Amino acid sequence: MSGRYAAGLPLDGGNLVVKARDALRREAGAQHTPPVAIRLEKNLPVASGIGGGSSDAAAALNALARLWKLAIDDTSLARIGLSLGADLPMCLKGKPLVARGIGDELSPLPAFPALGLVLVNPGVAVSTPDVFKALSRRDNEALPPLPKRLDFHAIRNWLETTRNDLEAPARSIEPAIGEALKALKRADAAFMRMSGSGATCFGLFETGNVAKRAAIEIRSRHPDWFVAATRSMEVSDGQD
Repeated sequence: MSGRYAAGLPLDGGNLVVKARDALRREAGAQHTPPVAIRLEKNLPVASGIGGGSSDAAAALNALARLWKLAIDDTSLARIGLSLGADLPMCLKGKPLVARGIGDELSPLPAFPALGLVLVNPGVAVSTPDVFKALSRRDNEALPPLPKRLDFHAIRNWLETTRNDLEAPARSIEPAIGEALKALKRADAAFMRMSGSGATCFGLFETGNVAKRAAIEIRSRHPDWFVAATRSMEVSDGQD
């Protein structure tokens, strides 16, 4: 294991990648799953609410299923993934979608634009179980329907009608989340919100170049934070 955040992860069975390997091996049988060497480059903060560990585990499941030439369909792989974490099924898909239930009811989007994003983590880890324990209500309204036309402005306006119910409890546990949101606002993000259970926050920018400039600005003020400019995956009509 290597990377900026490698020291924050265990190398034994507590690592989600190792758990994914072992879960797939139990499903397929040891005779079909010979030993493998896995190298993990950990470049995202640990316990940061952006699905880094889940994405790594999903990548391991997909890669090992191919490497071992297993006759396993997507439904079975999603079932294995769900046993490791609620967001594993969506990470296995690896494309824009709407997730309902606990993350196991997935609806792919026929189209979605590439959005300029900046991810900001103020250098703190937040325990997802602790955030859920601090959640005051669990009977909140469902996600409103997406607009028919999906462009930057329509998505931004739609996001304004949504919410992250975990943000308030997460901020009560770690006030630094508020500082990350302030930094994005100061960098002129068109929209900003906490991601998942925190502490990472994201800002929406009209173009990738604007997002890169904003990331440089935030990083100059907070050199110890995790700051990254990126883009969401684009899906065009008819693209699989």
